[in-house]
Amino acid sequence: MLSRDWGPVKKIGCQERAFSLVDKLWPETYDSHSKLWLNHWQGFFLSRVFVVRVEETMAALVVVGSQWGDEGKGKIVDLLAKDADVIVRYQGGSNAGHTVITDKGTFIFHLIPSGILYRGKVCALGNGVAIDPGGLIEELDRLKVNGIPVGKRFVISNRAHVIMPYHKAIDKAAEQAKGARRIGTTGRGIGPAYVDKMARVGIRMGDLLNPDVLKQKVRENLVEINAFLERIYNTDGFTVEKIFKDYQAYGERLRPHITDVPLILERAFQRGEAVLFEGAQGTHLDVDFGTYPYVTSSSSCSGGACTGSGVGPTTITGVLGVTKAYTTRVGGGPFPTELTNEIGQMLMTRGNEYGSTTGRARRCGWLDMVLLRYAVRINGLTSLAITKLDVLDGCKELKICTGYRYQGKLHKEMPADLQVLAGCEPVYERWSGWTTDTTGLKSYRALPSAAKRYLARVEELTGCRIDMISTGSKREDTIVVRNPLIRSRKR
Repeated sequence: MLSRDWGPVKKIGCQERAFSLVDKLWPETYDSHSKLWLNHWQGFFLSRVFVVRVEETMAALVVVGSQWGDEGKGKIVDLLAKDADVIVRYQGGSNAGHTVITDKGTFIFHLIPSGILYRGKVCALGNGVAIDPGGLIEELDRLKVNGIPVGKRFVISNRAHVIMPYHKAIDKAAEQAKGARRIGTTGRGIGPAYVDKMARVGIRMGDLLNPDVLKQKVRENLVEINAFLERIYNTDGFTVEKIFKDYQAYGERLRPHITDVPLILERAFQRGEAVLFEGAQGTHLDVDFGTYPYVTSSSSCSGGACTGSGVGPTTITGVLGVTKAYTTRVGGGPFPTELTNEIGQMLMTRGNEYGSTTGRARRCGWLDMVLLRYAVRINGLTSLAITKLDVLDGCKELKICTGYRYQGKLHKEMPADLQVLAGCEPVYERWSGWTTDTTGLKSYRALPSAAKRYLARVEELTGCRIDMISTGSKREDTIVVRNPLIRSRKR
């Protein structure tokens, strides 16, 4: 039985129009108990009105890494960007490396969202990103050389913090001084830049456009920074004039792109446009929820999309978690399913597991459901994208970690204590592999039965559906079971 307070219609603001149309088709009263079947068909009709209407409203999908980064987010974001209007990078710095392979060549992005490869898309760097302006200009120049027009399609938040040369010096000196306690930082100054941000002495992109403010901040910061570098790390300091000259020039070059990004996003939402939020690194490198202290210096989880771009949480309509069909990690820190045998070497070789930013070899291991379930919960994942399924081709047997055993106790959830995690032994399920080549497959039906069973078990253990499956490095080597961006517009 339907009434004029029917929820879904009321939520989309077209209640009276929908019922008015039904009135013309079925003049009978809605709340007549004797009209149950008629009411059923009225409900069916109204649900169709609801779906069509909601498809026209805005979508805001967050794409996050579900492991320790390097999951292949660049390719997934690049693929989804064709259905988006705005693509926003919301955290991290140039330590991220997103590789996209297209018919125009291979592109490696460190700051600019990969959606810039599509004409007509607006790409933004949010306030949560730590920006190396010199490196950013190099990326822009490379795009120009490769015939990718940028123009006004690329915008930078005036509130985003700037990586200064002294941040890089501190980063490298501090990491070297740690010796065996090194965490594997890239030395690009991202951590020290975030330290200055929290200490309220950071320099923001908007400051580069105001010479007086820029010079004053540089002068004030160098008093403490130079003393710190010289006395603690026995390293040379910096001069005010050199930094001021370089960064003022960066500001002038980037001036056309520096603007109020939250306002641009608000206007995009008002126009009913689809916005794609792109995170760097992965869930288990999040500064709060990762394997601290072996983490990055920003909020790489889905919550960072709001604080790092200036949108409210009620605007987010979906969260897609990207995960490899196995697990990798760069740098130090515990890794329960790590394989140091020939299988691990095979995964590294076949998966080309070398960082696009540093070139460092990635540690490889079996798929870890404890990590993945934690990522589903912390991020509020609505679906998953599985990458590098083809790397597992030819493996006679696969293993899935379903829990950890520590001092005789079984852990089904992620331990926060790093010492416990480092001492955990994985508890595995064994699954049959497949010999069929899956590289380049574009249909779920074409997958071998063993691969389907493997993926179905991932869905079962995580309680999260799989929307996309990557079967190769090229953009088109992807099985799209459902488009998570379009589906999120129907919620």
